[in-house]
Amino acid sequence: MRDAFGLSIPQTVAEACDPARMALLIYDMQVGIVRQIPEGQQIVRACVRLRDAARAGGFRVFYTRHMSLPVAASGVAQLRTAMSWQRVDDPADLRSSFPQGSPQFQLVPELTPGPDEVVFDKITMSAFAATPLDFALRDCGIDTYAVAGIAMEVGIEPTVRHSLDLGYLPVIVPDACGAGHPEAAERSYATLEFTGGSLSADTVTLSGLMSRCAP
Repeated sequence: MRDAFGLSIPQTVAEACDPARMALLIYDMQVGIVRQIPEGQQIVRACVRLRDAARAGGFRVFYTRHMSLPVAASGVAQLRTAMSWQRVDDPADLRSSFPQGSPQFQLVPELTPGPDEVVFDKITMSAFAATPLDFALRDCGIDTYAVAGIAMEVGIEPTVRHSLDLGYLPVIVPDACGAGHPEAAERSYATLEFTGGSLSADTVTLSGLMSRCAP
């Protein structure tokens, strides 16, 4: 830990791993997303391990879910994105992929939030765009978060990059982050490494650090 100008500046994951300043963010571990990823169940197990360690260590846990608006209620950006993902030319041919309340929208059962844990629904890729997440973290004095979930190349990279501009220290857990396109995910990791400002740790390491914080 470096101290300067009245501030403590963490340099390592071990230094940042403090329930007073770090939370766990589990990104879009939804039934309809997990089943699209070949290693989906492996990512579920890794997220469960992190979640259980966070609970044991007294860390706050937040979840996100991606929500699709009804097609007729969607705006230009939402329609354009849906047309790209669903590979259709006519908006009339679109369907709502993750409508709120649908089976595919729900988090996988293994990651059912506890009574003191929070789920934020979003229609953006960054978990910090148009959700209460930023305020919720800052209001608790949190300036660091560990992130795991699916998918690295679609939503986790934008979340990490956005949070860097907001002043957070992201801790990426690569073996707990799934990807639909491994090559694109590798580019995401390379971009984040080049950008700097974030840390990384594997599931076993981070789980051990969090568990050791148990009161």
